[in-house]
Amino acid sequence: MLSNIQAKLLIVDDLPENLLALEALIKREDRMVYKALSADEALSLLLQHEFAMAILDVQMPGMNGFELAELMRGTEKTKNIPIVFVSAAGRELNYAFKGYESGAVDFLHKPLDIHAVKSKVNVFVDLYRQSKAMKQQVEALEQSRREQEELLKQLQRTQLELEQAVRMRDDFMSIVAHEVRTPLNGLILETQLRKMHLARDNASAFTLDKMHAMVDRDERQIKSLIRLIEDMLDVSRIRTGKLSIRPSRFDLVQLVSNLLQNFAPQVDTAECSTHFVAEHPVVGNWDEFRIEQVISNLLTNALRYGGKSQIDVRVYAHEGQARVEVQDRGIGISEENQKRIFQQFERVSAKTVVAGLGLGLFISEQIVAAHGGSIAVESKINEGALFRVCLPL
Repeated sequence: MLSNIQAKLLIVDDLPENLLALEALIKREDRMVYKALSADEALSLLLQHEFAMAILDVQMPGMNGFELAELMRGTEKTKNIPIVFVSAAGRELNYAFKGYESGAVDFLHKPLDIHAVKSKVNVFVDLYRQSKAMKQQVEALEQSRREQEELLKQLQRTQLELEQAVRMRDDFMSIVAHEVRTPLNGLILETQLRKMHLARDNASAFTLDKMHAMVDRDERQIKSLIRLIEDMLDVSRIRTGKLSIRPSRFDLVQLVSNLLQNFAPQVDTAECSTHFVAEHPVVGNWDEFRIEQVISNLLTNALRYGGKSQIDVRVYAHEGQARVEVQDRGIGISEENQKRIFQQFERVSAKTVVAGLGLGLFISEQIVAAHGGSIAVESKINEGALFRVCLPL
């Protein structure tokens, strides 16, 4: 409703009785009338308020109405306020012409025609309200446009995220199918081979030494399957915030030492060597199983990308932290890929497709973060990679 828009009117006259008479003439409930006895008072009010129109007396001591109008026209805040002059001077002085030159929209002679004054004030108040209403509508439309643009951007971002999620899902399923098939194929081949020997009553194929070798091969394939399943379960736990940490007090040096012993067959298979440095015990409260999982991931990657070179492992305490460093001398990781390797399903390699779901470093980072620690990498192409795990003591 236009009537809800408050209209402010300014009247300027050096005679208080004229101000009171004019105020009584134009005042209404939906209008506010401000009175000034001089041009200086009027300028002060003009700086404080937004007026729908101004009614100025021409003849005032000091600055007259024409001079006040010129000042108003020269100021950005007041230049568009409609000005109506009133004067008791005779028409022969040609004040009306000078008033229009000063930027007035109308000129009234005293004594004032009551109907004419009310009519003109109504017209300018209505114009002001329509202008304000239109401005509000334009602002509302502009706000709506900005909101729609932001909504569109959000929808576009959501669409990109969904598309990325679909791609990740498809890539993940492809990787899972490939990775699960490898140990399963080994188990299937082993089973078929044994069935063939049994069908031929070939007892020599099941000597004690050969049975040990069969069991070892089966165990490796089964462990590989279990590792894949555990990785997928860990990602699910991380996403739902259910990755549990069960701290206990243990020596990190002893854990890494035992782990390196367990990795000895894999180190031999990869034609690598390891060098372990740990001068003193490093004891703290961490989840032993989870920390072992992190170090195992780092060792597995070092063997995978180490280029059959020595792998250095170091455990030490520094500035209130326990630190584990695993350094290889393999293909290295580019600066761009260093930002990606801790994401899900990232399997960075120079030019080859590598084994695994690409979840190891993602899970490791989440485990370390759950302990209040951090994991970082330093690497250059063809100069190997150094992974450093920092855990609060």
